[in-house]
Amino acid sequence: MDPKTPNNDGWTAPGHGTGPFGEPLDDPRPRVDQRLVEPETDYEVVRGERVQASPSNPDHADPHMQLDAVVFTHLRPGWRGATDLLTRTDERSDFATDASVRREGIDPTTGARYLEEVAFEVVNTQRAGDLTAKAQDLTARGVRRVFGMWPRQKRICEWRGGVWQVLPLASVIDDECFARPIPVQALLDASAADDALADALLARGNSRLAAVVASAAHQGEARGEVRGEARGEARGEARGEAQGKAAALLAVLQARGLDVDEDARQRITSCADSAMLSVWITRAVTATALADILDASAR
Repeated sequence: MDPKTPNNDGWTAPGHGTGPFGEPLDDPRPRVDQRLVEPETDYEVVRGERVQASPSNPDHADPHMQLDAVVFTHLRPGWRGATDLLTRTDERSDFATDASVRREGIDPTTGARYLEEVAFEVVNTQRAGDLTAKAQDLTARGVRRVFGMWPRQKRICEWRGGVWQVLPLASVIDDECFARPIPVQALLDASAADDALADALLARGNSRLAAVVASAAHQGEARGEVRGEARGEARGEARGEAQGKAAALLAVLQARGLDVDEDARQRITSCADSAMLSVWITRAVTATALADILDASAR
């Protein structure tokens, strides 16, 4: 959201230190789903100050859409992504970040949804002081990581140690909630986002992409057969088939972000066993370690 702050109306409300059945809790803060604002309206409350949260112009709305797509596609099973999810951080604040990630289900200690663990905010016209206040309140509440995006400046920052720290564009955001680290560039550049989405789907073992990979392997096999036939050599045909599958396997490993050392690369490219290469390709779609793929004992 791009908040605009009117006069301070002194918006505060008492917290309720009780659980879902009225039992007292050690934590005196309000539950994350207790409201100072009416959901789906056009304001938030940041430290007792009513902040107008208006619909966005393209400068904010477009990168927000890209952010949502990238974050959602990278989620591991068991995690949930949300857009503009209201969170009550303390007695005085009730606001939403542009995108957030939390565990699925209900927190048994509160009877409410889990608090988000990672949050992102797109910055366009938002005041720097409001953004910093949000980051302070979110982390004080228990949100592990808070990121700010400045699309115009092509800059991503993370709130660490009480300051905004700029992330290098070539770096990644690695976290337990993501199936694959998010490239920082993918949050700022549309073509990088496309590549990141495909890589993330492969990392999550997407069945449709697995079928595409298998099809590519078969096409490589067919091209190898054509080359072998053109040479009139059965050995050339088999070698061409294996080369096509080896190339497909290396492409999958690269897309999945699995490091291939020189010994493993040599083992793959020199393998003449087409059936074994097919097994490796199938494993590569879901495996998390190279050793699990190249284990020759399981066929």
